[in-house]
Amino acid sequence: MKIAFVGKGGSGKTTLSSLFIRHLAANEAHVVAVDADINQHLGAALGLDDQEAAALPAMGAHLPLIKEYLRGSNPRIASAETMIKTTPPGEGSRLLRVRENNPIYDTCARTLRLDDGDIRLMATGPFTESDLGVACYHSKVGAVELCLNHLVDGPEDYVVVDMTAGSDSFASGMFTRFDMTFLVAEPTRKGVSVYRQYKEYARDFGVALKVVGNKVQGRDDLEYLRAEVGDDLLVCVGHSNWVRAMEKGRPNRFEQLEADNRMALQTMQDAADDSYELRDWERYTRQMVHFHLKNAESWGNAKTGADLAAQVDPAFVLDERYARDEAAQPA
Repeated sequence: MKIAFVGKGGSGKTTLSSLFIRHLAANEAHVVAVDADINQHLGAALGLDDQEAAALPAMGAHLPLIKEYLRGSNPRIASAETMIKTTPPGEGSRLLRVRENNPIYDTCARTLRLDDGDIRLMATGPFTESDLGVACYHSKVGAVELCLNHLVDGPEDYVVVDMTAGSDSFASGMFTRFDMTFLVAEPTRKGVSVYRQYKEYARDFGVALKVVGNKVQGRDDLEYLRAEVGDDLLVCVGHSNWVRAMEKGRPNRFEQLEADNRMALQTMQDAADDSYELRDWERYTRQMVHFHLKNAESWGNAKTGADLAAQVDPAFVLDERYARDEAAQPA
């Protein structure tokens, strides 16, 4: 299952995504966690100190390796240099699986031991001063989008992506890559403003969207969120002494998280698992191609000097059977 966490800056998006990742690990799930926020805080929220978080390899710095590996023997892709963030897989492409070892994980992922299990953690890398006026942050996030385009996962696999805050999540087609999107909203006007934007895009592209209320302090807050987001409100999370201790760098074991908050996390997992029945790989592939053709026409062809529409394999549909079929990978 591919799961995104979105919301305005300061909503608690990263904190909630880290709690959800810990919850999945406690349930013995197979998890790949990805920090795709311009502010790279997921590693710290998962317990890394500043030095360890800074040492995480940056996916954006390893785009040539990522492209070369995913290209495989696909005859429609002349070279790795002609791949862009939206390049779709086709016959001969290499695909990614949650439970495998491959050069991308070897280079860009680190195994992180939590209280109740291990996860893989990946990060786009920070937007640095040297990038100002030279690079767009979305070029770094493009490494994540390219990997998601080539990912096949089953019902017991979880890829959890902490997305960049606010409406920047719409800057590419990556927001359509998920089985479930959790929008973290505070009970304020600003807190629900991103929801209104996201709701429109979700409706147009068939994106499954649920709102998680955060920093909810009483009935008035709850009623406000219900009035603003209606049936999209899945669950609310309240104050947590466990989170406060974690933010001070003195976390307790995850099993000591408040019972109400643990129940909220289980409700979120149940909602994500339920979305599995709605998977439509043909629509997923069609949307992937749609955004690739848009990018090719608007900037990709000019940048690469190639006709990127020719990269589309009209007979190829990404499908879950590839998650089980090792023979699908080219040599």
